[in-house]
Amino acid sequence: MLRGDEATTWLTGHGAVPVNYGDDLPARLLAAAKSGHIDALLDFFGVGYVAMAIEDLRLSPEKVDTIADFDAVNRFGVQSKGGADAATASVVAELADLVARGELEVPIAGVFALDDVREAHRQIELRHTRGKLVLRL
Repeated sequence: MLRGDEATTWLTGHGAVPVNYGDDLPARLLAAAKSGHIDALLDFFGVGYVAMAIEDLRLSPEKVDTIADFDAVNRFGVQSKGGADAATASVVAELADLVARGELEVPIAGVFALDDVREAHRQIELRHTRGKLVLRL
């Protein structure tokens, strides 16, 4: 899992292997993988991760999904399935059940009054929230 310095403790506490951003990322990702290879890549950030997955990690397009790099969807033929694809009543019910049983954590990064929606969006634009932002009505 790619990360910045502030997220190390949180990630390791959830069973992820943190890998810093920066130079020689494909080799460091492969070194961090217990199997020595990467099976798939989910891109939530953009900025070249899809190209890295296809060109450097040699993943097939069906093993790469991005919700951030739409040019790469056309360029590489990767998937772009996001929240809308899972927004069904049955999926929401399943997720709610997992949360209720304590098997799924949904961290809340902040709660904002509806009048503060602009500040909530500013937080999203910083791309460093660790959890969901909630608007209180």
